[in-house]
Amino acid sequence: MNTAQALRIQIEHSLEHRFPAALSHLPRTIHEVAATGIDEVDALLGGGLPVGAISELTGPESSGRTSLALAFLSGRSREGLVCAWVDAGDSLDPESAAASGVSLKQLLWVRCRAAGANAKPWVRLDQALRSTDLLLQAGGFAALVLDLGSTAPEHGCRIPLATWFRFRHAADRTRCSLLVLGQAPFAQSSAAVMLECSAQREASESPTVLSGFSYQVSRGRQRQPALVTGPRKPPVSTWTATPAWEREKRA
Repeated sequence: MNTAQALRIQIEHSLEHRFPAALSHLPRTIHEVAATGIDEVDALLGGGLPVGAISELTGPESSGRTSLALAFLSGRSREGLVCAWVDAGDSLDPESAAASGVSLKQLLWVRCRAAGANAKPWVRLDQALRSTDLLLQAGGFAALVLDLGSTAPEHGCRIPLATWFRFRHAADRTRCSLLVLGQAPFAQSSAAVMLECSAQREASESPTVLSGFSYQVSRGRQRQPALVTGPRKPPVSTWTATPAWEREKRA
């Protein structure tokens, strides 16, 4: 036994009553994930979005972030699980959500509205944050989308870090997947996964018929190891979404 090994054993014995295995590596923890329903994105994430954690979907308007969130809720609601959508901009289209496969009977839609045309821009933001806090603390939701897509980055970045810490702990306690949609990353270090969404091109069957949209998703952060193991996936993936009217026609 060399000197280093002997010194390590001596330290372990001296600390074993207060800090068991103080110098031993902790086993790698595998965290539960839920599939998004989009094969390309699930492959990128190694199985799907984390359960009991915050996931951020960022990007400009028409970047695919809402379509990705609806695809995720579609799978969760079809399993009979209750979901919620906190809509800071009051912009969710229920018909598009239903056409995406979301069971509206399993969805609580919280619409944030500001009284008066001259209402301050952060009034809706405050309503959305308070509603999200109440729903997370209450529990019972498998997935909750906090839609801040219409919130200007300069306002979203003013959300206190303590708020995101509270959301993160509540999501972990209640095993809720919290999806935050925004033009920029607001949750920062509190998010387990951050995906950057961007539009690529339109898919057309003819010069006058639009059949889908192609989006690119980049993995900006993924703190938790997924259930699926294997070769490391590239940090970028492309997927195609079919418009709601096209899905209804094919159905």
